[in-house]
Order: sequence, then C-alpha cells, then structure tokens
Amino acid sequence: MSRGSRFGWVRYVLLGAAALVFAFPFYFMLVGAFQENPTNSPDRLLPTSGWTTQNFTNIDSRIDLVGSLLNSLVFTLGVLLGTVVFGLLAGYALARLDFRGRGVVWVLMLLVQMVPFQLLMIPLYVQITRGYGLGDTYLGMILPFAINTTAVFIFTQFFRALPREMFEAARIDGAGELGILTRIAVPLVRPALVTVILVTFIGPWNEFLWPFLITKDASMQPLAVSLANYISNVAQSTANPNGAILAGATTLAFPVVVLFCVFQRYFKAADIGAAVKG
Repeated sequence: MSRGSRFGWVRYVLLGAAALVFAFPFYFMLVGAFQENPTNSPDRLLPTSGWTTQNFTNIDSRIDLVGSLLNSLVFTLGVLLGTVVFGLLAGYALARLDFRGRGVVWVLMLLVQMVPFQLLMIPLYVQITRGYGLGDTYLGMILPFAINTTAVFIFTQFFRALPREMFEAARIDGAGELGILTRIAVPLVRPALVTVILVTFIGPWNEFLWPFLITKDASMQPLAVSLANYISNVAQSTANPNGAILAGATTLAFPVVVLFCVFQRYFKAADIGAAVKG
C-alpha cells in the first residue's frame, strides 16, 4: 500500500470517528424517545426490547401536537420569506449599487449584529403589542425576525464575489437592476441561499421565548413553546419523565435534521467563472 493511500485511509477513519461522536447525542435521543424506561447506562445503548410509542402519545394527549407543528411552520416560513426577500435586496444593493452612505449602512449593519436579541426583547415587545397592537397574532411573532443582518451579510459577500463584468454587460444590454438580480445574480449564489435558509430555519423553529411573550393563546403557540411548557410542567409527573423529555426533543429536532439532509448537497461552490468570457 502506497504512503498516499495509507494516509487516505487514516483520514477517513478519523472523519468517521468524528462523525460518530457528533451523531451519538442524536442516536441517544432517538433511542431514549422510544424506550419504556430510558437510562444513560452503557448496557442500554443497544436496547433489544422495551420499545414503545407511548412517550409521543403522552405528548399528543397533553398538547395539540399537529396544531403546534402548523403554528411553527407558519412562524418559520414567514420568517424565512422575509429573511430571503429583504436579505437578497439589501445584500445586492450593498454589494453592487453605488449610493451615498453605503459604507455607513454597512458599518451599522455590522454593529447591529453585535447587539444580543435579548437586549432588544422588552422594547420590541412593547412596540409590537402596544404600538402596533399585534399581540396574539402571527405577524407579531414574525415581524421582529423578518430582517436578518446575518443573511444580509452572507448575501453581500457572495454578490461581491461575482465578476463585475457580468453586471456591466447586463446593464449594457438594457437589463434593469431587478432583472439582473433575479436572472443573473440569484442563480449563481444558490449555496448562499441554501445557507441562509438553513441558518434562518433553525432560529425561529427553536425559538420559544419570544412567541411565548407575544401570545398566551395555546392554539397559536409554536411547537417549541408547547414542548417547553410540556417538559417543564407535565413531563416530570409522567411515569417515564426521561422518555417524555427525549420524545419532545426528538419531535422538535427531527424537521431540522431532515431539512439539513435534503439540502446539504447544495453546499458547494457556484461555477461563476464560466459566466465571463476570456
């Protein structure tokens, strides 16, 4: 065996071991969610009996699991729509349009990223509920997350990496800025678009504090809020509290894992060199 092949096998072994380490918490969570009496002892890492769906049944009997899931979808998809639309427009403007104060806007956007959302939560709550009267509404939950500075930063950096000649040629051919954005720029920054979707999806999907502040109506609360209430108030009173907690965590994590598995193949560099002659 050549030296290069030997080091190649070592690399794959190390990467496989690292993958197992990162995947083990998900495996433990999934196995524990379906066990009658989950435990962290080593002899139960490969259980051969005691499988049950009762933990999920207990959750559904205490909360409206389907309704909470639909609320999470409405909340998350609304945030995704705002993030992608405003992020694309703002990122393109900062990267490819010349206007007075562009540098100031860029610096202010970077400064906003340094401010924790928790610091703004109380003023936003007062503004959304008292100023706009959007308490107990989906719009009240979506509005504070509709513009994401991280998404603007990602799109700006990707648009700056595109060859300037493409935009100049399109303008010479008479294309407007919106046409250049939708027909030329967006197809070439698909990796950035997928990155923004995944990063943005995780945030609102797991967010429970802000929706809990906006609405106390159980019929409007997203899945994260309903599961947090269930785990903190009900799970400990069940016959299998560990199973109830792990089942709730599995229910919340499963859509994120599926989304990542579906879109991970798009994490590759865009072929932008072929768009420019010579």
